[in-house]
Amino acid sequence: MIITGTKKLTPDDFYKILFLGEKIDLDKEAREKVKANYKFLLEFAKGKVIYGINTGLGPMAQYKINNDNEVQLQYNLIRSHASGCGDPLPEIYAKAAMLARLNTLMQAKSGVHPEIPELLMELINRNIIPYIPEHGSVGASGDLVHLAHIALILIGEGQAWYHGKLQPTAEIFKKEKLQPVKMHIREGLALMNGTSAMTGIGLINLLQAKSLISWSILASCMINEIVESYDDHFSEELNRVKDHYGQNRVALIMRNILKDSKLIRHRADHLYTAKTDQVEVFKHKVQEYYSLRCVPQIIGPVLDTILNAEKILVTEVNSTNDNPVIDNESRNVFHGGNFHGDYVSLEMDKMKIAITRVSMLAERQLNYLLNDKLNEKLPPFVNLGRLGLNLGMQGAQFTAVSTVAENQTLSFPMYVHSITNNNDNQDIVSMGTNAALMTKKVIENSYHVLAIEMISMLQAIDYLGYGSKLSGFSQEKYRDLRVIVPKFLEDSIVYPKIQNIEKYMLENKPQFSFMD
Repeated sequence: MIITGTKKLTPDDFYKILFLGEKIDLDKEAREKVKANYKFLLEFAKGKVIYGINTGLGPMAQYKINNDNEVQLQYNLIRSHASGCGDPLPEIYAKAAMLARLNTLMQAKSGVHPEIPELLMELINRNIIPYIPEHGSVGASGDLVHLAHIALILIGEGQAWYHGKLQPTAEIFKKEKLQPVKMHIREGLALMNGTSAMTGIGLINLLQAKSLISWSILASCMINEIVESYDDHFSEELNRVKDHYGQNRVALIMRNILKDSKLIRHRADHLYTAKTDQVEVFKHKVQEYYSLRCVPQIIGPVLDTILNAEKILVTEVNSTNDNPVIDNESRNVFHGGNFHGDYVSLEMDKMKIAITRVSMLAERQLNYLLNDKLNEKLPPFVNLGRLGLNLGMQGAQFTAVSTVAENQTLSFPMYVHSITNNNDNQDIVSMGTNAALMTKKVIENSYHVLAIEMISMLQAIDYLGYGSKLSGFSQEKYRDLRVIVPKFLEDSIVYPKIQNIEKYMLENKPQFSFMD
């Protein structure tokens, strides 16, 4: 059981709840704070003008709402903004947005009735997930459209995923004996006005990006073993003189993986001796191609970017991103722009650029494996069958190149792509949810490319008979992956192989520590 309210939620908490089905509960002290915050707002709002309670919304805030219509305003807000379009968010991403919103409400700065977080918790625990279309948020005034679809099921309307099927919310509530919440004073606005969709999606992106980096480091180690490269490019001595954290961490992980490899060469044993005096042309490269030799320098900044994104996302998900902020401790209500998604938007853009770089590295390493003129030790396209008749991984390379090209285009930043809207009230916006969704796509694409590289790697290892010479860690993963895709000589349908390797990689992250 994971308790929300006083303790900060971590990416590990999100993983346990979203991927392992861990249940959640609300902290007792935080429940009392939510109740006190609600009661304060009820009293404080009397005789005052407070945005979204007795005023219209957005550029219509100058219109006063009379007392009789205040509750109806909240329902109108939810229904009018449940206007998303496009493919539905996968359930796990929608659930992440629910969890992020629940955690914001439990900060007790939103003025909501205590029944709101109670029902939200029940829906998460029972895996009743709102239908949320992908498109709708501009990431300023928060994820209004995405979060309206969450609010919609809380009032018993709209549709939700239940046992894997999309069903009317009213029918689900009847089966589960749940009652919709009622609007009281500002629950509609409090549910919708914040960065919870982009942050929830961003946290899943973070979890999958860290796993992807782990697999990329492993693939880079294995290809260096195949090539029988020298060990100094990931040595402590070389990397510590360029004192970037990510670079040195990647180099350390590589050293740990490759420490018992029978294939990695020590430069001093081969090139720093008198035996080389009479050699005019070296058969073995003196220095490897950059995609093999510069792995710490390439993945290092990616790792630094991901670790910084983690700090920002953890801060955002444990913060209050409402407007206005209901502060019963100072006995005041503050209007501003905590809903603005710039922090998340910028990190998502940086993350997708960094992950695109990972996919580019995988594609270049793949090209090296498949091009016999480059590697000078493997058959074309690591074709273990009859050359000419069989084609090996030739077709899969097209997929990898095409996918990386898409990543490169998707890497254009959303953070600088503001479009004025909302009658110019929202004259600069973050596009944070678009950025998070594009990052999601880039990460998914990168797994495709890395899966193709790993299959090619397995074929190369078997062709060379290197299985028993790999490092212990590489051997373990080689054996696991070979169970999923056995050695093949004859051509067969490739896409199930890619899908199965990708599924394994998503579910089985190599256990590397990225932090001291």
